[in-house]
Amino acid sequence: MSTHEHNLRIDYIEFGATDLLAIKQFYGQVFGWLFTDYGPHYSSFSDGRLSGGFCRDVAVGHAPLVVIYASDLEATLALVRSAGGRIVQEIFSFPGGRRFQFADPSGNQLAVWSQ
Repeated sequence: MSTHEHNLRIDYIEFGATDLLAIKQFYGQVFGWLFTDYGPHYSSFSDGRLSGGFCRDVAVGHAPLVVIYASDLEATLALVRSAGGRIVQEIFSFPGGRRFQFADPSGNQLAVWSQ
């Protein structure tokens, strides 16, 4: 997929996890997902089409975190603010890129990332 086709699409989803080993065993056994660990608190998964992650720092039982890709992170952050979104976490770096999190006018939290 080209950068243009990828821009502003749902790209990743994160779930909370209390026990990364147990959650990886469960999803690997049931669905055949593959995992890559990024330290003791985070593991990404791939189901062959969509990627996501399990994070020990995300509240368990809440809605998963939907992550949207944007080719211009700063411009997208400005658009979120100008449209009435509330920035929950300013832009920060992580292995593979940078991202920010926001709440929409109803309070739903999403994230936007870029390389």
